Amino acid sequence: MANLSGAVRTQRRSWLKPGTWHLRTRLVLVAMALLVAICSAIGLFSYASMDSFLTQQLDKQLTEAARRSSDFGRPPLGNPGTKPDPLGARGQRVGTVTARIEGGTVISAGFIDSDATLASLSAADDQVLLELRRDGVPVERKLSSGTYRLVAAQAPYGDVIVTGLPLAEKQNTLTSLVWTITIVSLGGLVLIGLAGTVLIRRTMKPLEQLSEVATQVSRLPLDAGEVALAVRVPPSNAHPGTEVGSVGHALNQMLDNVSNALEARQESEMKVRQFVADASHELRTPLTAIRGYTELMRMTEKFTPDGQRSLARVQSQSERMTALVEDLLLLARLDEGQPLKLSDVDLTQLVIETVSDEKVMAPDRAWHLDLPEEPVSVRGDDSQLHQVLVNLLSNARKHTRPGTTVTTGVMRSADGSAVITVTDDGAGIPPEFVDKVFARFARADASRATPAQPPLSPASATAKGPATGGASAQTALRTADSRGETGPSQAEPGVASAEGTSGLGLSIVQSIVEAHGGTVEVTSRPGRTEFAVRLPMQGAAPTP
Repeated sequence: MANLSGAVRTQRRSWLKPGTWHLRTRLVLVAMALLVAICSAIGLFSYASMDSFLTQQLDKQLTEAARRSSDFGRPPLGNPGTKPDPLGARGQRVGTVTARIEGGTVISAGFIDSDATLASLSAADDQVLLELRRDGVPVERKLSSGTYRLVAAQAPYGDVIVTGLPLAEKQNTLTSLVWTITIVSLGGLVLIGLAGTVLIRRTMKPLEQLSEVATQVSRLPLDAGEVALAVRVPPSNAHPGTEVGSVGHALNQMLDNVSNALEARQESEMKVRQFVADASHELRTPLTAIRGYTELMRMTEKFTPDGQRSLARVQSQSERMTALVEDLLLLARLDEGQPLKLSDVDLTQLVIETVSDEKVMAPDRAWHLDLPEEPVSVRGDDSQLHQVLVNLLSNARKHTRPGTTVTTGVMRSADGSAVITVTDDGAGIPPEFVDKVFARFARADASRATPAQPPLSPASATAKGPATGGASAQTALRTADSRGETGPSQAEPGVASAEGTSGLGLSIVQSIVEAHGGTVEVTSRPGRTEFAVRLPMQGAAPTP
């Protein structure tokens, strides 16, 4: 069953809703990142292409403007001393810069202002113009009136003519392009993101249904009892033709396998329970007969001292077997879930009576009570709750040395539940055994917990002949006496006493407490072992 539950939990971890949500988020983020990268690449390419195109167009315009300035500034024939100002050339656009340089000096320089008038350049601008190379290659420079595309060329008549066009229009065009690409890209990203989210959500919805199925199965109590494992992935999401459908189909197959295993386990458990119940019921009659005939023989027949001891052993072992059969029968009835005989039970009075009985059985222990001033009552089965106390107290008696202090307490907790504690200051339970104390037939030391085999009778010992020794029967009887099997309990710390235990007492305690809707816990260390039984407050419905 641990493997079955582990398989279901593993499948559940693979399809948790938060994991699906994170996967969906990652898919959206990846898609958005790809779109951002694509939009950025398109934007950069568009910007570079537009910048190159506008630069080429501006250079063409600059070449034409430089030609017009150079032609206009040519001196007239026959009058080389008169040179027109190249800034006055016709057809020049607003913002055009023109300058004439002779002998390393700016003779004239200016630009066409926005109102079509001529404006002069500053001395700093003249210095920038003087530093230009005279190779006719356009370059960008910053002047006082803005950034310009400038070209300096040697005129046929010996002067250097500088011509420039402003870059403002180009920069405005590129800025508009950037804003357009940014706005369009953001809008596209938002739309595509919303559409992608809806699409991915619809695509991932089958995975969420698989997660829901696995989550429901993981919450089922699969460890014991009858389990109805009817939840399955819907047929629409369990077609092997798609990736999700293949996973859903595989999950359904796994659930079918788990369901079949649970049904087989339940059927096997029912057979075992029925066998235990039937066998326990059938054993009660012969055990009663053995005890009856033993009592009759003790009253009507005369035996030697060895015979009396042998008969006493028969009687004690039959009584022990009867107690074991009764325990098995009680566990079988608890497993079947038989209804409790509910009534108002005063736990305080029940503890007082049970501890008083234990004092008589084991006066060599110190039995203490820790009771509240007000009675603590619960709704439960009086006889079964009495059985719980008897088993806990006898457990403390059998597994501790004489002189041990056993304290039984009753209290009402903050949430209204009743708590019964049985605490002793014995050697404690071995740490590796604490988690197993409530298991059926669990004993810390099986070899020491198993009671001694019945001694041989004198007759059977004699019948073995000289080969086995004629005194073997009496030796066996003396060995049994030395072990204390017919006398009072002589317990060793941490193990069952010499009177023997079946390993069912604490299992019965747990079954009864759980049938009442409560819990039982144990904490142990050397010098302190405590069993705590917590029962729901009066009026709470116990487990049927």
